[in-house]
Amino acid sequence: MDFEFSEEQIAIRDTIRELVQDKVAPRAAEIDERSEYPKDIEKLFADNGILGIPFPEQYGGISGSSVSICMGIEEIAKACATSSLILAVQALGAYPILVAGTEEQKKRLCPPLASGEKVAAYALSETGSGSDAAAMKTRAVRHGNEYVLNGTKQFISGGSIAGTLVVFAQTDPEAKQRGISAFVLERETSPWKSDKLEHKLGIRGFPTAQLVFEDLKVPVANRLGDEGSGFKLALAVLDRSRPGIGAQALGIAEGAFDYALNYVKERHQFGQPIASFQGIQFMLADIATQIEAARHLVYRAATKVDEKAPDLTKIAAMAKLFASDMAMKVTTDCVQLLGGYGYISDYPVERMMRDAKITQIYEGTNQIQRVVIARSLLR
Repeated sequence: MDFEFSEEQIAIRDTIRELVQDKVAPRAAEIDERSEYPKDIEKLFADNGILGIPFPEQYGGISGSSVSICMGIEEIAKACATSSLILAVQALGAYPILVAGTEEQKKRLCPPLASGEKVAAYALSETGSGSDAAAMKTRAVRHGNEYVLNGTKQFISGGSIAGTLVVFAQTDPEAKQRGISAFVLERETSPWKSDKLEHKLGIRGFPTAQLVFEDLKVPVANRLGDEGSGFKLALAVLDRSRPGIGAQALGIAEGAFDYALNYVKERHQFGQPIASFQGIQFMLADIATQIEAARHLVYRAATKVDEKAPDLTKIAAMAKLFASDMAMKVTTDCVQLLGGYGYISDYPVERMMRDAKITQIYEGTNQIQRVVIARSLLR
């Protein structure tokens, strides 16, 4: 299956590719080394419409297509996984509003995100409920025209910098997963606390925050869907966002492979380029094949998001699982291809290997993806 990208999608990709080569790639090592959020890259993306890709035109965006989102994430991740998260998390935080929001909510909440005036985040995980998301403890109690939130969220990508935050909380704890509801918090009216930022193996420049809600008020007008519909929404969002993580993994692998391929052509040992050795050639062949297979699965999943296909859950899980496992193997092999140089931070492949690891973990560990796929097969 070959993918026919529209002229508009190719134009978006080419614009992003040029921006990445000119502005993002030269910053990637510094962003990682300093573990600082690249506000300049966020502004670059906002000014060039990249943060508007997740949104349809009627809400101030330029696309709304999952295929376009994945193309953007892939291009950015080739140079800098941290910077690719600026787009990926914007899409993740926007999906609940786009999937479950009323027309009024979409028209009110989406334009500031599409313009890049605000960035979004998505708060589901807690200290005691990662894979078991339904076991969350955060509570939302209704008082008249507002809810009062109390609780803590853990490992929230972009939670400390977001202006718009989608939070999942128990409105009826006795109903368990059927008692979970979703809310949109706007920082200016519902200011949450970011008490702790994590120090991480990879994606070091993108903040991963612990968020605390203490008697935090949010208007009833900012609840997404009915009370009790939040957990179903959370799963529907992950179906849509997982191809983006697959695209991020794909981009990381491609970036590492491009660097390693050039290196083995130029590195000489025993009087010849190491690319002339069959052991190296077999590694290159395997890497290229794995990347190509992952690309097809990622864009098949993205197409299914856009088509609202009934088998989306299974294919999205397959794309995330396969691409992230591939990225970890490929980046490890690329470090090996560079030998001792691959292990030092003067060369980008060790950063890419560290960045690849998280793609196997967030938005559902790969063990959870296998559970999702098996359930789909046996249903």
